[in-house]
Amino acid sequence: MKRTLGRSGIEVSALGMGCWAIGGPYAGGANQYGWGRVDDAESTRAVHRALDLGVTFFDTASSYGAGHSEVVLGRALGADRDRVVIATKWGFTFDERTREALGTDSSVAYLRSCLDGSLRRLGTDHVDLYQLHLGDLPVADALDLVGPLEELVAAGKIRAYGWSTDDPERAAAFAAAGPHCTAVQHDMSVLADRPAMIELCERAGLASINRGPLAMGLLSGKYADGRTVARDDVRSQSYDWMTWFRDGAGAPEWLARVEALREVFATGGRTPTQGALAWLWARSEATVPIPGFRTVAQVEQNAGALTHGPLRPDEFAAVEDLLADLRVATVA
Repeated sequence: MKRTLGRSGIEVSALGMGCWAIGGPYAGGANQYGWGRVDDAESTRAVHRALDLGVTFFDTASSYGAGHSEVVLGRALGADRDRVVIATKWGFTFDERTREALGTDSSVAYLRSCLDGSLRRLGTDHVDLYQLHLGDLPVADALDLVGPLEELVAAGKIRAYGWSTDDPERAAAFAAAGPHCTAVQHDMSVLADRPAMIELCERAGLASINRGPLAMGLLSGKYADGRTVARDDVRSQSYDWMTWFRDGAGAPEWLARVEALREVFATGGRTPTQGALAWLWARSEATVPIPGFRTVAQVEQNAGALTHGPLRPDEFAAVEDLLADLRVATVA
């Protein structure tokens, strides 16, 4: 399965791999922003397995693991770099040596210097998709970055750019101002439909890159037994946006939803993970989900969804019937 990355014309696999988790530990004071400890050798094997299974799109960020995600991804891709499309992000500042989160910087100077750091860590001379990582940045400040981004496109250092934001109005303004703006990365899953963002992407010719397509792992079904995540895992934190987990465990009200979906997805021969990804493909031709991974087994589970493809219309309708109350709340 292939998809086109918005109006850039860049072709990618319909499934990408989100590289936040392989960055490893990353914190700012008492706040955890990583997904706990990782094995770089296993991360490398997982990237190689994704390539074997036809995945050609990898999404990372300069700040994931304070640059470590980019280092691991770049080394793992090696000579295969030209076979894939790499997306990364800028906006958060960090100390690469101590892996400490420092703050934010929306200046043009940081845009350029952060890109140079990403290119160094990734071991490449260009990034295919460069994304503004500050989702709540005022529109006026974001628009000041369009000119410099277009200059980077002309210089061959990036092929296209986008904004990682959950606000359709911000995304629309950025896309309207930038000829080479081709994507918006936003939260979306079967449990959290985003109709306004999908409408924008379809109308403006933007790729809808789906962050959190598995509700931060909840939709895998493995948290139904009450297990908790490690204390240095971002899901153990009580951030306002940490919807799916509470005190490091799956939130009970959402676990019940996952269990209800399991039977619908199983009718098509899919696992819960694969059904959740298939729903996104059926939702719109603009969607490109980017589930995270840390192991070869997770990559195989995620990529297995490609063999099934999108949900059939009747399967999609069954899911929507099951989640009708959520859909009404989203529209309201």
